[in-house]
Amino acid sequence: MDSTRTSNSKHFMTACSSFLLVCLLAIILQVVFFSPISPDPLHIPPPSFLPTNSLLQGVTKLGGNLKNPEDVCVDKEGVLYTATRDGWIKRLHKNGSWEDWKMLGGDTLLGITTTTTGELIVCDTDKGLLKIGEDGVTVLTSYVNGTKIRFADDVIEASDGSLYFSVASTKFGLHNWYLDVLEAKPHGQLLKYDPSSNETVILLDDLGFANGVAISKDQDYVVVCETWKFRCLKYWLGGERKGKTEVFVDNLPGGPDNINLAPDGSFWIALLELTSSEFKFVHNSKVAAIVKHLIAAIPKLIERVTGVRNKAMVVNVATDGKIMKMFDDPNGKVMSFVTSALEFEDHLYLGSLNSNFVGKLPLKTA
Repeated sequence: MDSTRTSNSKHFMTACSSFLLVCLLAIILQVVFFSPISPDPLHIPPPSFLPTNSLLQGVTKLGGNLKNPEDVCVDKEGVLYTATRDGWIKRLHKNGSWEDWKMLGGDTLLGITTTTTGELIVCDTDKGLLKIGEDGVTVLTSYVNGTKIRFADDVIEASDGSLYFSVASTKFGLHNWYLDVLEAKPHGQLLKYDPSSNETVILLDDLGFANGVAISKDQDYVVVCETWKFRCLKYWLGGERKGKTEVFVDNLPGGPDNINLAPDGSFWIALLELTSSEFKFVHNSKVAAIVKHLIAAIPKLIERVTGVRNKAMVVNVATDGKIMKMFDDPNGKVMSFVTSALEFEDHLYLGSLNSNFVGKLPLKTA
């Protein structure tokens, strides 16, 4: 009798194990075959050789009621502008007072820049490239080659009035941007809008999450950041190298977000901690593909894997691509997820997607 019971118990356990294994395989197949990504391995540069200094913990907080001010710019009168996650364009006047200037609505506003004629240009990930003035809002461009621009990210104006702007991804949108990092396939673009002809053209395609855009002091090249490639490219606008592309800086100690020209001709670049240190294996282990599929299917896992809210870092890069300065908040005590750094009147102004203020850091004492 005991032997019979033992035999039945073993058969029951075997049947349960087989059933659970089949269920597990079914779940894995479901996740893989219906996954929103088809991932490739992602190379992550080695840890930074730059010593931490915590200088970003010394910022003055401007605002206090701004919702994730991603980017900042300053007009010729010295008025600072930022686009917030609740759809506002807000500006800080020279006397220190904030103004709720324009309500655009939504949570899709990213990069901003001023023009020589006094307007503001804003990247709206839903509508495209917008021009904003005292008289209202105009959509400059929302299509390129007949395809809707779905993730305009950052923009800069050249001296001839042309607008150079990035499309972070042609596959993924703002609210699932990290899927582009997980997939690690290039879907980004660098575009040019010509206001005289109202024409938009693609200058560069297949970029690794095209992000910040800046023009050199002599207006001879554009720099565009590739966030998950940890590098920035240089696209020549004139001279013998016109139309050619080369690497400006690579192996950065973080994914480059926005980039801004400094008064001396160098560039300030905000860097992101794309992946928490304990989850680096996600991108290059032997089972990376399966792990990425699982993460892509569960949003809560994405929040755990990404490290953008863990710290903040900005670097100053010379025209030869060498890092000259680095400021950071290594544990995100005061600032994290810093997305832009703009130098103006010996101060650095910092935008962030994880704060309710714009940071202001004096450079003479930093």
